[in-house]
Amino acid sequence: MERNIVYIAVFGALIAALGLLPKVTLMSGIPITAQSMGIMLCGTVLGARKGALAVLLFLALVALGLPLLAGGRGGLGVFTTPWAGFLFGFPVAAFVTGLVMRWLRGARVGVVAAVASVIGGIGALYAIAVPYYMVMTGAGLADAIATAALPFIPGDLVKAVVAGAITGTVYKARPRAVMSRA
Repeated sequence: MERNIVYIAVFGALIAALGLLPKVTLMSGIPITAQSMGIMLCGTVLGARKGALAVLLFLALVALGLPLLAGGRGGLGVFTTPWAGFLFGFPVAAFVTGLVMRWLRGARVGVVAAVASVIGGIGALYAIAVPYYMVMTGAGLADAIATAALPFIPGDLVKAVVAGAITGTVYKARPRAVMSRA
């Protein structure tokens, strides 16, 4: 039990630490950050339930006002912006990523982690973020995809490959540490 709590806290801190990397803000106002890779790693390493809990811990700290999002943002206000759908989608993305890790047990861990990151960390995340953006801005589907999805997908694919490589490396060194495969 204590070990699980520590892992959840460490991965919540990992997401926050990835927010320290410089962000790039697109013309739409949506920032590109490394924190989405932390979400992917929560699912690939911790598994569905614990990965989602780590993300929820991170979001709770953000809601309390800690400046943990990229650029030092935090507080309840960040949950009212047009791109807050990404924040609401983070726990779902980690959960789905962890589920895919469990479902695809037969292949190499690094490859499965990259695929799981694409399905959960990109697919599930955008399935929430894009409709949320549409509701908040009144944009149509094509405009929302062009603004809130397409500019980010190349970078997110790179993050998915990196998350797969990290998870594969951790698994080779300490198989029991990758709880999504336990």
